[in-house]
Amino acid sequence: MRTLWRVAGVVLFAVAVAVFDLVTSARHGFFDLKVYWGALNYWANDGGMLYDYLNPNTLYGFTYPPFAAFVMLPMAWVPWGAAMTISVIATVVVTAVLVWWLIRPIAQRQGWTPWLAFAIAACLVAAYEPMRETVNFGQVNMLLLFVVAADVLFAVARKSPFGGVGIGLATAIKLTPGVFIIYLLVTGRWRAAITASGTAAFVTLVAAVIAPDASREFWTSALWNTDRVGDLGFISNQSLQGVVARLFGDDVKPLWALLVVATLIFWGWRCRLAIQAGDERAGLALTAVLGCLISPVTWVHHLVWLLPALFLIAGDGFRSAGRRKKIMLSIAFLSWAILCSRLVWVWTYRTGGLGGFLGGSAYLWVSIVLLLAIPIARADHPEDQDLSEGTEEARPSLVA
Repeated sequence: MRTLWRVAGVVLFAVAVAVFDLVTSARHGFFDLKVYWGALNYWANDGGMLYDYLNPNTLYGFTYPPFAAFVMLPMAWVPWGAAMTISVIATVVVTAVLVWWLIRPIAQRQGWTPWLAFAIAACLVAAYEPMRETVNFGQVNMLLLFVVAADVLFAVARKSPFGGVGIGLATAIKLTPGVFIIYLLVTGRWRAAITASGTAAFVTLVAAVIAPDASREFWTSALWNTDRVGDLGFISNQSLQGVVARLFGDDVKPLWALLVVATLIFWGWRCRLAIQAGDERAGLALTAVLGCLISPVTWVHHLVWLLPALFLIAGDGFRSAGRRKKIMLSIAFLSWAILCSRLVWVWTYRTGGLGGFLGGSAYLWVSIVLLLAIPIARADHPEDQDLSEGTEEARPSLVA
């Protein structure tokens, strides 16, 4: 009977989340997926140049490297309906696996029923605005996060000879995951860093050999054309560059560079602490947050990369006691709530003043708080530890 009540509770919660998503989700009509699908059809079936294609009545075209086009190329030979279906299913599947990886250690440590913890966590992630945006745009964020997380948590953490391959492939697809190559370098995993860099370079060169014209166009022109990605000061850009552009315009590069350098120094210090403590999960979370902060463009849907940080902070809150428990759980809950709220869109057309500065960049402030709050726990392989008994010996000791 207890299990039945639990199932009923999860079903009711899932229905409530579905209603919330229906009411709050913006209807983007798989806009980004249309760009991918249209560009690949134009390139593969119509004989056009990949980077010449623009989504009808827009200035938006394919912005990823040519290797990404080869990875997505099967999309050119399926109808639009099938492309949408595959996009949604793939995103849901990899998200479910990632949520399981993130919630399992918490559930074991707390002695929770694994399927129940997973179901509740999955519902919370489904309500998360960047997740909703990723699905509604048909974006590839979760797929890349899945590949990078698998590499960091399993291959790199276990010193596999294949450690770094996933990071390299993700970097060759979208460039921004290249921040994880910096992570490997800063934390002294030279073999994995070389593997990641070599993988990215190799597949990029293969793409250049197969499609030299597209490669030349991307690396010499399309990559540097910011009009293809949109206005840097648009409210959806929740990066350090975004807030600087909203405050001072697009030409204040020195200030942005200074903020990036300061963020990198702090991040590097914390990452080295994490790896000295054997906490690869903290390294993953710290670097994912860093990528969102220092990227020139971090649209709201890119903020799915904050999920590892949210899980780690929540897990630390459940593990802790007293004042720390309240603080960590409050940070996790308030960050999640803000990132479900569509708050920044209130200032879409009025980014000036204190309200525009604070509210219009609310998700950026959340990212900064997460970078500061991510806990570092001493553990050899946190993804494998069985902490379900909750003994003092089984609990990681907090070092930062």
